[in-house]
Amino acid sequence: MGRPTMNDVARHAGVSLKTVSRVVNGETSVSADLAARVQAAVDMLHYRPNIGASMLRRADRRTRTIAVLLEDVGNPFSSSLHRAVEDEARTRGVQVLTGSLDEDPQRERELARVFTMRRADGLIIAPASTDQAYLATEVQQDTPVVFVDRPANGFPGDCVIATNVTGATEAVRHLVAHGHRRIAHLGDYARIPTARSRHQGYLAALAEAGLAVEPDLIVQDLHDEAAAESATMTLYARPDPPTALFTSQNLVTVGAVRALRRLRLHRAVAVVGFDDFPLADLLEPAVTVVAQDPALMGRTAARALFERIDGATGAPREFWIPTSLIRRGSGELPPSRSLRDAIAL
Repeated sequence: MGRPTMNDVARHAGVSLKTVSRVVNGETSVSADLAARVQAAVDMLHYRPNIGASMLRRADRRTRTIAVLLEDVGNPFSSSLHRAVEDEARTRGVQVLTGSLDEDPQRERELARVFTMRRADGLIIAPASTDQAYLATEVQQDTPVVFVDRPANGFPGDCVIATNVTGATEAVRHLVAHGHRRIAHLGDYARIPTARSRHQGYLAALAEAGLAVEPDLIVQDLHDEAAAESATMTLYARPDPPTALFTSQNLVTVGAVRALRRLRLHRAVAVVGFDDFPLADLLEPAVTVVAQDPALMGRTAARALFERIDGATGAPREFWIPTSLIRRGSGELPPSRSLRDAIAL
């Protein structure tokens, strides 16, 4: 038996071919009873529409797919954002194509090209490169692009960003309020806009408190747990280590906490991390964080994209998603008077 066709579905459901077409294409003009009969026939026959042919028949030429390009779908932040986009898309009968960029500008460009060739109706991108001007030639003129987590450069598009400067300022201000005067900053790649914004917030909080910037307490270009763990071990091998850490990315926080536990300093050194992460509340002490809302970022990005797909025009918009300080214990530790003694142990 050959592959079932739309005509087979129509005969099995006892409806017209046009009704089947409307149901398969997600149109809402079909009654609930007829739609249920068609769906039952689709399930019974294991019918799968030909996306290419369907697109050619549709007046709007849409494929009912969008593409999402994120830093790493395996990272809890990215996976939560992706799930929110997927949930929004599902309500519209739209499928989501996904790729991880791994901070590789060339991969960003290649995936943007691939998904455009697959006729995705729109793109959501967390930029890995410093210049998105390439999209002017890689993406069709009528394909909308929304940028998420990081701003774009060289290409117009709506952008959904967390309040990174404000969140980082609040994190360091919190440590200052608990008596800390020597606060180290462990940062992500300095070329990433969000990392620069969080560094800016760190500096702003120090200036607000009248504290001098100590370059030796600023370690940047850390992107994973291993690099952060190594950097933290180095910081606490010095004769005058900091009493607190501001870690500006979830994997960096995990690496720093692991190092402090190896050194048995996790109850002596205060930590506030930017980005929450799984099980942060179950550690001892639990980790204080400035939490983003990746689910809200994903929903906002998806809704903005669908508005553009549906024909919304106008200048590119910025959507700012607020962060929140979650006090759990690690950020409330006071400066240790015997930090050197603890390290010696």
